[in-house]
Amino acid sequence: MIMGSIGSNLQEVKRRIDAACAASGRNANTVTLLAVSKTFDGAAVREAHAAGQRAFGENYVQEALAKIDGLADLRASLEWHLIGPLQSNKTRPVAEAFDWVHTIDRLKLAERLAAQRPPGLPPLQLCLQVNISGEASKSGVTPGELPALAHAVAALPGGRVRLRGLMAIPEPAAELQAQRAPHRALAALVHALNAQGLALDTLSMGMSADLEAAVMEGSTLVRVGSAIFGARA
Repeated sequence: MIMGSIGSNLQEVKRRIDAACAASGRNANTVTLLAVSKTFDGAAVREAHAAGQRAFGENYVQEALAKIDGLADLRASLEWHLIGPLQSNKTRPVAEAFDWVHTIDRLKLAERLAAQRPPGLPPLQLCLQVNISGEASKSGVTPGELPALAHAVAALPGGRVRLRGLMAIPEPAAELQAQRAPHRALAALVHALNAQGLALDTLSMGMSADLEAAVMEGSTLVRVGSAIFGARA
């Protein structure tokens, strides 16, 4: 059970990240904490922001858009990441409102986001979602499908989107070494793509239960919700 304020919870999560970095010989500054604020209201985001948190992840487009609008006064110091599934008919508001999208699993989505990103905004940062554990219930491309998609997205013209890396939600595992295996596999895919000429710098992997395993295998962006905001209703 999560106790304490959002601020103290954030400090505890950062302590865990720092410890995992130390255990694996990494600089803690190479890992960004993404606070997953889905189902929590704008007041919770404000509290986290007041405690120094800047990057927030949302799963549901409509909920997120209402939150982004309600927190417009903080927009310059907030970074909004879509980490839930994206339907083709929702790409325009996402292109207009978000900074990152982690769940690209087909070229059509990236093409629509590139076409709909307003020219006055910085490029939309994209990650490709990989179904690293091969679960039928999970979204994402297979490792075999990944290279063709990655090269196609990276080659999109216009400069309105930028491919940054890969994201995965591995099958849950209780033991550290079992948790590390799929994260190691995702990191290997990034290294392989970079060897093919891409310049990917982001591994979006690790959540409340397995962030240590993800950091040890090279995660640059961990997505943590319940350990910061508490259990969801």
